[in-house]
Amino acid sequence: MEPSVFDKGWKLLESMAPGQPDALARMFSGFAPDVAHYVIGFGYGEVLSRPGLDLKSRQMATVAALASMGTAPEQLAFHVGAALNVGVEPREVVEVFYLVAVFAGFPAALNALGAARKVFTDRNIALEPVNPQYEGQDRRARGLAALEATSQGAGQAVLDSLAHVAPDLAGFILDFSYGDVIARKILTPRYKELVMIASAASRGTMRPQLKVHVAAGLQVGLTREEIVEILIQMAVYAGFPAALNALAAAREVFEGS
Repeated sequence: MEPSVFDKGWKLLESMAPGQPDALARMFSGFAPDVAHYVIGFGYGEVLSRPGLDLKSRQMATVAALASMGTAPEQLAFHVGAALNVGVEPREVVEVFYLVAVFAGFPAALNALGAARKVFTDRNIALEPVNPQYEGQDRRARGLAALEATSQGAGQAVLDSLAHVAPDLAGFILDFSYGDVIARKILTPRYKELVMIASAASRGTMRPQLKVHVAAGLQVGLTREEIVEILIQMAVYAGFPAALNALAAAREVFEGS
């Protein structure tokens, strides 16, 4: 790895979390010094420093991915802090975890909220409950509207696909996932789709759902380049197989659009 790449990574990580590069180097110096070199040089110097996606968006994607995988609580807490440092609002962090509940389940979301609460406490950040700013009070109508805004015709398709198998599940998808959670107005549609793309890609088992949200991301203003950058970044946090599979799914969407 070229020294210039490592230096770039060091500077980026230092800007996001002052003192962290030194701490990382010390942590592994005795038995695995190359780990810190790879994390700083490859993760930050080669991937996160790429120009195709702004740093706030990258940190929201990272937080969503780590929360959805549920296997890296220390790294999640670190990236919550780094997200705050690069301009993600505390309320936006919490909203990411509402979406994680839909894609990765309530245990993953609750654990992520617990990690974030510790970070907020350490920084003396107090959050008050917020109004989700729903448009209309009928959950089904809200859910259908939220889905139709990004995936035209998909609402009825969801109901039809499960009508003879699990009609109640179709209702839960529309009423809860879209009507209660995705319809919330705290995050912009762009950020919501970015988070859902990262969440689905990191799980590695959600190809149909990932394709839906790649298409929805394009609908709400994410560019192909930005979506590709989200998925390349997943190689760092979810592994190369997850990134490759996600990119293959995205390519199918791009070719059909």
